[in-house]
Amino acid sequence: MRRDIFHAIADPTRRSILILLASQAMTPNAIAEHFKTTRQAVSQHIQVLAECEAVQQRRDGREIYYHFNPTKMKEVDQWLEQIRQQFEQSFSQLDDLLPDL
Repeated sequence: MRRDIFHAIADPTRRSILILLASQAMTPNAIAEHFKTTRQAVSQHIQVLAECEAVQQRRDGREIYYHFNPTKMKEVDQWLEQIRQQFEQSFSQLDDLLPDL
């Protein structure tokens, strides 16, 4: 099942995992060390992030390393930019109206 990036980043644990991976690739065990939850729970979060392509995996021998996929985050950035533009337009219209009041 392929998940949506917005579903993936809705969870604070997954956002924290993305922040960790933004600086360096890590194994699931290394990621799990940063959380007060089971390795299995962290693996489920990683699975969701992998399904929406927010993280990618690379095998190095017996180890699997996960790394942040910045191109996938462009979807989020593009959506936020649309919202930002709408707010700026609304504030601009408000600024135009205020002097007349």
